[in-house]
Amino acid sequence: MINNKISTRTLTQAGFLTAISIVLTRFVSVMVPLAGGLPALRLGFGEIPIMMGGLLFGPVVGGLSGMIADLIGAFAFPQGPYFPGFTLSSILWGVLPGIYSLYLRKKFESGNIFTFKRILFIAIIVTVPVSLVLNTYWLSIMMGKGFLVLLPGRLLSDMVKVPLESYFMAILIRHLKTRVAL
Repeated sequence: MINNKISTRTLTQAGFLTAISIVLTRFVSVMVPLAGGLPALRLGFGEIPIMMGGLLFGPVVGGLSGMIADLIGAFAFPQGPYFPGFTLSSILWGVLPGIYSLYLRKKFESGNIFTFKRILFIAIIVTVPVSLVLNTYWLSIMMGKGFLVLLPGRLLSDMVKVPLESYFMAILIRHLKTRVAL
């Protein structure tokens, strides 16, 4: 991005990441029942493209990608009633990594700023407030179940997902940087 404007290239790449997120979230994920048999845990990797959008293009583009992916996914391919809290969470999946990315770009002006360890740290820092706190809270509101009833299953899922997501993001970013002008 130059002069706080979003270039056509950035818009196209962010749109591609948004589309991948919709497909991963709506068609490649699995719903797992928790708390009395109600589906409360989605196992999938739809957050990866949104987080990558934030890391590569900044918090504004990451947040917009998250918002658009959630809104299109919720209305075109619903998996239950629409709940605006999940849209906020989806925005944060892009904004928070984007903020950390800005910090890393200022601190480390040369070299690979997106190492596996840094991406893992960012994924943990984003997953705790967004997935474990907010999404669990949204589900407890929607389902009328206690927050602490839903939390253990979500915690276990995130403990498995975060390292995998970080690994995939590190590999994808490394390969994208060598093939696409980011």
